[in-house]
Amino acid sequence: MTFSQRSRTLFKTIAVVLALALPTALAISSADARVGGGMSSGSRGSRTYSAPPSTTTAPGSTSQFNRTYTQPGAGMNSAASAPARGGLFGRAGGFMGGLAAGFLGAGLLGMLFGGGLFGGLGGLSSILGLIIQIALVVLVVRLAMSWWQRRHAPRAAYANADAGAAPGPQTNYRSGLGGGLGGGLGGFGFGANNAPLEIKPDDYEAFERLLGEIQAAWSNEDVAKLHTLATPEMVSYFEQDLAQNRARNVVNKVTNVKLLQGDLAEAWREGETDYATVALRFALTDKTVDRNTGAIVAGSEQPGEATEIWTFARRPGTGWELSAIQQTN
Repeated sequence: MTFSQRSRTLFKTIAVVLALALPTALAISSADARVGGGMSSGSRGSRTYSAPPSTTTAPGSTSQFNRTYTQPGAGMNSAASAPARGGLFGRAGGFMGGLAAGFLGAGLLGMLFGGGLFGGLGGLSSILGLIIQIALVVLVVRLAMSWWQRRHAPRAAYANADAGAAPGPQTNYRSGLGGGLGGGLGGFGFGANNAPLEIKPDDYEAFERLLGEIQAAWSNEDVAKLHTLATPEMVSYFEQDLAQNRARNVVNKVTNVKLLQGDLAEAWREGETDYATVALRFALTDKTVDRNTGAIVAGSEQPGEATEIWTFARRPGTGWELSAIQQTN
């Protein structure tokens, strides 16, 4: 009887949790239905693993990439905060991984058989000795990692850089040239181009135009058009998300897109490729409908707002393309 009562109580608790979680899950899926799936995807060149500076439009932090083709390496900023990797300190093992495993294994064997790495020191073969050994391993690994990072610290990605030219958020003041997509520079604030790469008014107009065109191509599931607006990497993610929508027999429609505010976070050049990371706050109507009936299954007809960090890339002789979308925290 006691077991049955406990079981019923447990099942009721689970039911209550599910009932509370379901609306939240639906709200999340609705908010994340727009282009990019509400995730952080793409690449920012050598700054993929370096968070862009905060701006007036996006003063908070930026999410790390959930999907990216760029692998962390010596040329990546903030490599220590990147996902687990192979190499010297990687998840696959490497020199330091094997060394740490060897020290730890020796300590464990020492505890079992009364010896250990410092077996000749008597008391260190005990539990206390194992703890000291582990602490020493952690210290050695941290020192080695710090040395490795200092040795491979990335240099500036632009020529003739100096300490006073470090990238940062661009000074923001209103252009006074109108608002909305197709209405000049809209909500972009631009002014002192103190970034290593100069971003001009025409560039801001291109960013604003791409914001609307990419959302429209996404809503129309026009992959061919997306290939002209975004990098192959970003299009590959769009295709994955569109395939998932088709499997669910739904289509996501994003309409009434209007830029409300935008700021340049940073701009730089790597080789022949220009990069510009921009914070965008925009209005939109985001809804997901059934392909057969047109009934809304997520989202609504009510307009909403979103703030995202978009990175654009440009090579000689070509226009700007969407290279990455990051979510704000």
